[in-house]
Amino acid sequence: MSQKSVSGPHERVLPGGALDRRAALFPGATDGEWNDWRWQMRHAIRDASTLARLLPLTESERAGLDETAALFRLGISPYYLTLVDPKHPLCPVRMQAIPVRQEARIRPGERRDPLGEDPHRPVEAIVHKYPDRVLLLATDTCSTYCRHCTRRRLTKGGEAELSRGALKEALDYVRATSTVRDVLISGGDPLLLSDERLEELLTPLRAIPHVEMIRIGTRIPVCLPMRVTDSLATLLRRYAPLFVITHFNHPKELSAEARGACERLVDHGVPVENQAVLMRRLNSDARIIRELNHECLKARVRPYYLHQMDVAQGCEHLRTPLAKGVEILEALRGFTSGLAVPHLAVDLPGGGGKVTLQPDYVVERRAHETVLRSYRGERIAYPEPEDADCRCPYDEVWQARAR
Repeated sequence: MSQKSVSGPHERVLPGGALDRRAALFPGATDGEWNDWRWQMRHAIRDASTLARLLPLTESERAGLDETAALFRLGISPYYLTLVDPKHPLCPVRMQAIPVRQEARIRPGERRDPLGEDPHRPVEAIVHKYPDRVLLLATDTCSTYCRHCTRRRLTKGGEAELSRGALKEALDYVRATSTVRDVLISGGDPLLLSDERLEELLTPLRAIPHVEMIRIGTRIPVCLPMRVTDSLATLLRRYAPLFVITHFNHPKELSAEARGACERLVDHGVPVENQAVLMRRLNSDARIIRELNHECLKARVRPYYLHQMDVAQGCEHLRTPLAKGVEILEALRGFTSGLAVPHLAVDLPGGGGKVTLQPDYVVERRAHETVLRSYRGERIAYPEPEDADCRCPYDEVWQARAR
């Protein structure tokens, strides 16, 4: 079936050969409007007919838009649409934003709740799977609905509108559960809440004595960077230690606007880390992941996780074999700085939690040494110490300070 696409009308080439997609797609938008995140949300592309007017679609995309309409929302911010290559159906931004026919098919092993979150929801807006941390679901809305979304049962719309009452109940749960020291706020995208709504959530959360750390999971720097204003960055800094965990998947997404959003957060004292998802034919190559991580670091974003694709319904066409991620990690280790080598994580289906994979560098274990394989493939012996007592005697003194 043909995947051929043609270029759209009114495209203007700027000096240096860059394609001014904003002028081509949204010629009436003023600079003030374009840089207003609320304008971006009001003008998001939410239906197939509007998208077809703005972008030449392939046959598979037209079928995907039709067949997934009742399964998962379509939504693309005008900004993110300008990153789409109109001529190439395997553009990595395009693959994340526009459904194809395969997304409407549920394959064996795929799950509605791939990470087993729902059995661990003591209240509507809390997922409590790990002993010392919880996921707080702040909203079911996103600026752009990624086609690889793992939580699409919530972000599809119509089932998970989280009220102020649900958020109050979530705060009450965290307040009453003294083992919780780390709260990850996600959804949907919590940075779509207004500054005022964010403060209503963050102020009581930070006031809970046993909450040591707050994280915010967001695609805003990627898909709607104009939301990251100085006032938002200042607000977030007030609730330190607070970390922003974002989600760049391809170096094409690191535009000047996206870099600026990340650097604005860091300049205000808000650390930013990246969790990429490994996707077949989109970024499933060591060169792409290396470039992605180098570009993240240049924007002062730390590569944190490279996630194996979750077994969400309709996503198998994007999933790689587990061995591919290990292969990529091995191609990174030693060939770039350690800061550019993320953890390769698999969130086990059904709620088993995250485990990490890595290449096996141990060749042989002997009585007094272990033989390891270097990143160049050399066999090198590491001498083991004679004394293997690893107890820490001062720990009793150190722990006594808390009593």
